[in-house]
Amino acid sequence: EVQLVESGGGSVQPGGSLRLSCAAFGFTSSSTDMDWARQAPGKGLAWVSSFSPGGATTHYADSVKARFTISRDNDKNTLYLQMNGLETEDTAVYYCATGRYWSRGTYHFPHRGQGTQVTVSS
Repeated sequence: EVQLVESGGGSVQPGGSLRLSCAAFGFTSSSTDMDWARQAPGKGLAWVSSFSPGGATTHYADSVKARFTISRDNDKNTLYLQMNGLETEDTAVYYCATGRYWSRGTYHFPHRGQGTQVTVSS
C-alpha cells in the first residue's frame, strides 16, 4: 500500500525558511515521479515541484522557482522541499504526491499524504 507522510510545516514570517519532509512507504520513491503540491485557502490543489524517476530532472512552478529546492534521500526513501524566501502567498497545506496525471485542464494527484500546514504571516 502506498503511504506518504509529510512533516516540517509551521508558521514563519515573510522571508523565512522551512524544510518539508515526506517519508514514503510501500514503494520505492526513486523509481517514480514524485511531486509536491499545495492547496491555499479557498483554492484548488496546485502543483509546486517534481522529481523525475531516478532524480535526473527537477521542475518547479514559476511562483516558487529560485526559492524552493526539491531533493531526495534514496536510502531513507524520503523526499524534501527546502523553502526559502517564503511569502504570504505560499501559505497553504503542502502535500507530497505520486501518480500525477493531467485531466480536464488540471493536474490530479491520486496518491498523496495527509499534508502539512505552512503559514507565512507577519
